[in-house]
Amino acid sequence: QVQLVESGGGLVQAGGSLRLSCAASDNDFSTLVMGWYRQAPGKQRELVADIHHSGGTNYADSVKGRFTISWGNFKNTMYLEMNNLKSEDTAVYYCKAEGGYGGSYFGYDYWGQGTQVTVSS
Repeated sequence: QVQLVESGGGLVQAGGSLRLSCAASDNDFSTLVMGWYRQAPGKQRELVADIHHSGGTNYADSVKGRFTISWGNFKNTMYLEMNNLKSEDTAVYYCKAEGGYGGSYFGYDYWGQGTQVTVSS
């Protein structure tokens, strides 16, 4: 069982910056991918960015060039650096981890509880 602990959300002005973090509790979990998703009221949850075990990353077009996703130590911690924030970035942000156990990198998905990001004009 993996628990994902998120932090770093808050209220910022447009043009400001925020750093989100997500920490996985289970060291026996082999992470294939970790990522950030967001959901605004009345809208579907969408991928913001993710990062692969190998280091490869991908981003939603709407955040490309403004957000940077990165691994922390031992790939059990992951960060999202958000710069030049816009009102359109306002949403609940959720951390997701994909991976497995016993030498496998596959088979399990876990979600964090979500952290609110609000960008004011």
